[in-house]
Amino acid sequence: MADGDVVEIGAAAPLPVSELDFRFTRSGGPGGQHVNTSSTRAELTFDLAGSPTLTDQERERAMRRLRSRLDSEGRLRVVAQDERSQGRNRSLALRRFAELMQRALAPPPPPRRPTRPSRASATKRIEGKRRAGQNKRLRRPPDADD
Repeated sequence: MADGDVVEIGAAAPLPVSELDFRFTRSGGPGGQHVNTSSTRAELTFDLAGSPTLTDQERERAMRRLRSRLDSEGRLRVVAQDERSQGRNRSLALRRFAELMQRALAPPPPPRRPTRPSRASATKRIEGKRRAGQNKRLRRPPDADD
């Protein structure tokens, strides 16, 4: 994931941390009165539209898949305020960002090729239906002419 100065996001090349902007503000999360005096909330911003590291194809795929999370300038924002420590929140924001980008950059699955059921599976299905019908017939009260 993050090795020193790069983040592995599943792109052709690892993303330099220098392309990420971090901002720290006061947190509303855990910490009690401690949060009133320290800025532990980590906000990571990544300019997806202007990133020189991503290829055009990767950028287009990520922009399409993350469109609901991007602002009007094509920037992605990830926030972490779960921990009391600024460093842990920074690591958490980096991890969330990497997971988000890996899912966004993953190649689409191959299209499903429809298949037909095998003759044996069709026969087994019909036989099961026949047995269920037979059980229901056996539950009926006897006919008046018996």
